[in-house]
Amino acid sequence: MDKRIERFIRQHHVLSLATIGADGHDGFPELWTSHVFYAYRAEDHTLVFTTDLTTRHGQEMLANPMVSGGIVLETKLVGKIRGLQLTGQVRQVAAGESHYRKAYLKRFPYAMAAKLNLWILQPRYLKFTDNRLGFGRKIEEQL
Repeated sequence: MDKRIERFIRQHHVLSLATIGADGHDGFPELWTSHVFYAYRAEDHTLVFTTDLTTRHGQEMLANPMVSGGIVLETKLVGKIRGLQLTGQVRQVAAGESHYRKAYLKRFPYAMAAKLNLWILQPRYLKFTDNRLGFGRKIEEQL
């Protein structure tokens, strides 16, 4: 993964996560966006997050693991705008995959007391906009 993308992911901790549900009343799929705290694992380029299975996005991810997401630096200064858009696949963390739990708790130690239902997002395509490199400059990565 491009080091500039990886650095940006490490600097942030909130992912806007978009999921897709069943067809709506007009024949188009229902879309949903949620926001989750994540920890990044460089070893396998995954984002680890927790979501309860009873949430709308949890239910939708169980039915369709393909998601999209975004991470953004909030700024009003055009020359400093940076943001990441991505698509990928999610899955629940299996019982024997304690390295994902360790990564999440290292980033968010206060979550130790919570019941964690961990997921990983494996990005497939990333597009990083960094106006510090020039207006609208984009770096794209296919994993």
